[in-house]
Amino acid sequence: MFHLHLISDSTGETLLAAVNAARAAFKGTERETQLHQTVFVRTDRDLEKALEGARANPGPVFFTIANRDRNEKLVTGCREIGVPAIPLLDPLIEALSRHFGVEASHQPGMQHQLNRTYFARIAALDFAIAHDDGNLDSRFARADVILVGVSRTSKTPTCIYLAYRGVKAANVPLVPGREPPDALFRAMEAGTPVIGLTASPTRLAQIRAERLEALGQHPAEDYAEIDRIRREVADARLFFERHAIPMIDVTRRSIEETAAAILVELRAREDPQ
Repeated sequence: MFHLHLISDSTGETLLAAVNAARAAFKGTERETQLHQTVFVRTDRDLEKALEGARANPGPVFFTIANRDRNEKLVTGCREIGVPAIPLLDPLIEALSRHFGVEASHQPGMQHQLNRTYFARIAALDFAIAHDDGNLDSRFARADVILVGVSRTSKTPTCIYLAYRGVKAANVPLVPGREPPDALFRAMEAGTPVIGLTASPTRLAQIRAERLEALGQHPAEDYAEIDRIRREVADARLFFERHAIPMIDVTRRSIEETAAAILVELRAREDPQ
């Protein structure tokens, strides 16, 4: 078993995301690796508790500690244990400090301040939930982007992820035999960006069958029938082409990758050069 220790003076989210991103390069080690995460380390006692974990299960220590004195104590403690201590953000902070010509403000959790960006994310999350699955209220036209697609093309989770990035996203499902709502066309005429999501019929059939099973329904329902899904996807593509709606195929994309492609499209609209 490989042990990795993550020690942070804040929530530890940044540290965990970075370490997990690096771990993804080492396929097949997931079951053999144990993460030990200690967060809100803001006193010497907290620090000693974190070091006890490294003593009990030796392994590399990745950390984000803003307090310089505590930072040095952690490095010294790791040296005594005989494990490497890696200050994750230090190289980035030092590079930016040289670039800006100023010293960094060493305060824990600065990235989690309740600033405008934070409240923009909360507002965007509220918007995404209120406008999920074609729910059209008076605020619908104020969306930063509207996602359109057949059922199970990841519209809702993508809207939620975009909300975390501060983007107000609504979504409208394309339902067989039913015209899209007039509110969608009015939003398009007003200049609201609309992006179509599509996926391979085979993948959609698999996802829908699993959804029906989870609901206790028979997987052979029309909803998951492959020929019906092929027609749905073809009709959706024709709709996107007819209205010049850019399209993203989510078949092999994660939610993060889909959101990134949407953000690229939105930036291109803002800066067509």
